[in-house]
This record gives sequence, C-alpha cells and structure tokens, in this order.
Amino acid sequence: MIEIKQLIRPNILALKPYSSSRELHSGREGILLDANENPYGMLNRYPDPYQRALKNKLAIFKGVAQENIFFGNGSDEVIDLAFRIFCNPTVDKALTFSPTYGMYSVSAAINNIELISLPLGNDFQINMDKLSTYFNDTRIKLIFICSPNNPTGNLINNSDIMFIINKFKGIVIIDEAYIDFANTDSFINLLHSHNNLIVMQTFSKAWGLASARLGMAYSNKEIISVYNRVKPPYNVSEMNQQAAIDVLENLENYREKLALINKEKERLKSKLKTINCVKKIYPSDANFLLIEVTDANRLYKYLVTQRIIIRNRDTQIANCLRISIGTAYENEKLINALRIYI
Repeated sequence: MIEIKQLIRPNILALKPYSSSRELHSGREGILLDANENPYGMLNRYPDPYQRALKNKLAIFKGVAQENIFFGNGSDEVIDLAFRIFCNPTVDKALTFSPTYGMYSVSAAINNIELISLPLGNDFQINMDKLSTYFNDTRIKLIFICSPNNPTGNLINNSDIMFIINKFKGIVIIDEAYIDFANTDSFINLLHSHNNLIVMQTFSKAWGLASARLGMAYSNKEIISVYNRVKPPYNVSEMNQQAAIDVLENLENYREKLALINKEKERLKSKLKTINCVKKIYPSDANFLLIEVTDANRLYKYLVTQRIIIRNRDTQIANCLRISIGTAYENEKLINALRIYI
C-alpha cells in the first residue's frame, strides 16, 4: 500500500473546508432559517452537498460503499481536483498517453502542471518500454489512462494497466467514461486492494445524462474524503441529483438503450465498409467509431454542409474522423450522405 498523505499537497492536508448549512442539517424537515435561502419556491433550498440519496442508489448498483464514491460537476471536475489535490504548480508533473481525452492537458495547463504525453503505438496501446523510464521520477504524481480510449475507441491492455497500478508510486486515474459499452469488468473491483487507484465514470454516455453534468470518482475512503474537502460545497444541483436517481430507478430502460446503441454500432460499421472513401474502421469498445478516410478535412466540411456534425480528429490521427452512434434514422442519414459524396 502507498502512503497517500505523502502524495497530497501540504496546503490541501492543512485545509479547513467550508462548512455548509446542509452539511450540518441534512434533513428538509423543520423551519430552515440557517442558509439565507429564499423561503418561497420549488428550488429554493440548497442541495445535499454529499448527494447521499444518489450515492445510496449508485452504491447498490455498483456494489461499492458510499464512502468510496465522489460526484463531480462532470468528470472534468474530478480531473481538475486531482491536479489540485496531488500536484504542486510548476513543481510536480502528470503523465498520460496520446491521443486521448483533451481535458487532461487543458486541466494540467490551468493548474500549471507539466503533462507528459507518451504516444500510443500503432495499435493504440501503451509502449511499456518507453513508460518504464518514468517510474523513478518522483515528481510525476498522476498517470491518466483512458480505457476505452477517446478518440481511438479501444480498451487498453488489462495487463499493462495492472502493471502500472502495481509499479507506479503515485496515483493512477483510469477514465472509464465508455466502460458500459465494453465487454469487460471495471477496475472498480480493485479498489479494496490498490489504494493508489481512482476510477472515473460518468452519467453522460450510456445513461444519457450529458446535460446533467455528473461524473463519478471511485476510490478508497481516504482519497474520497480529500475530494469532499476540496470541492465547492454545492457542486451538484438538486435537479441533477434527481435526474440520476430517476435513471437508476429505471434500469430496464438503461439496458434497452445500451443494447440498441451497440446494435446500431454494428449496423453502422457494416454499412461504412461499403463507402468508397472509408479506408479503415478501427475496433471500438465505446459508443463511437474512429474511421480513416481519404481526406478527413474535406469530408468533414462536406458533412457540415449536409448538417451532419461528426468530429474531425485529423490533427491527432491523420485523416481520421470520429462518429458517435446515433439513432437508426441519424445513422442512415449519415450513410446516405456518404454514398453521394464525391
């Protein structure tokens, strides 16, 4: 086990967090004259700062304790707080693998932390030989691994991730935003045996709550307690908490939509194979496809004229586009547009 306190910034360890009114009195019963709220209205009261009702629902579904769950204003808040908690600006570093989710680098820059980005191999897997040279750098506090990876869509080799978790003396953050679409187990199962592990998931993808901005971090209770001390007191609104509770109470709908998206992905993949400008379709364990085309910039601009918006990833991977899986109607409109593309 790693001594977590040695990795946390001293000013964070010494921080006295803000004590909110709802933290002291979580119930809604009684006469509430403590928080300078407007006494009138439907949304006039501050939300539960620790999202206890939601955590109870999610803990049952995931099979983890509530004390191992943190909710952020999207996964981006989880990422930002990781830099704030563990990395001293201009001193410490973080590491990730490219191409990957862009907010790791943006958040690192905002927090004035150097982010080392190691290129993935031709198969979009980690080059473990290159990575091993960084394990002895004590200034590297965080390693971010996105699996399934965005924008490539593939799972990172399980054995490589396990090696990193066991070898690295800092915090390993595994971003599982797309894990619901993959036929594999979550690294949440390792929380009890690896105290340097943070697993991120989200309600934005498979759960269909992108506008609610709800990201989750799963970790040991020591790390989660520090997250709770550093976060803004009311970082997740009452409406967003309730939206997540509602979808957790309708698991049949979640599973139906998940199966439908995976079915549409296979259907779209088979039709893309018939399109002349499509040179390669990369394997995907997510709800999107990365495709290589003859001229990504030209095709992207053409689709915009057809009011079909996909993601141009040419600057990350030459002549590649990323296509989210839409409805059957939306996917068919895309295919029809591609068929007449010259």
